[in-house]
Amino acid sequence: MYSPAVRAQVQAYEDLVEKHGIEPGEAALAWLLTRPGITGPIVGPRTLEQLASALRAVDLELPPEVLTGLDEIFPGPGPSPEAFAW
Repeated sequence: MYSPAVRAQVQAYEDLVEKHGIEPGEAALAWLLTRPGITGPIVGPRTLEQLASALRAVDLELPPEVLTGLDEIFPGPGPSPEAFAW
């Protein structure tokens, strides 16, 4: 369903966060909270476990090597908000 390149990115992401003992969903939310253009990620937990995970992400401080690794795996289109302006 997904291209090999996308699957490789997802696997690299999962390997990176697992290496640091971080849950993938928590890492994603914690990363979003480090972005200057993001004022607050929207979450839609369906269970108490999902809500607890989202709340843990608020207090999660990602190590610099994880932030660098994420930028390498998912380089993005450029700086925000300029890269997203039409």
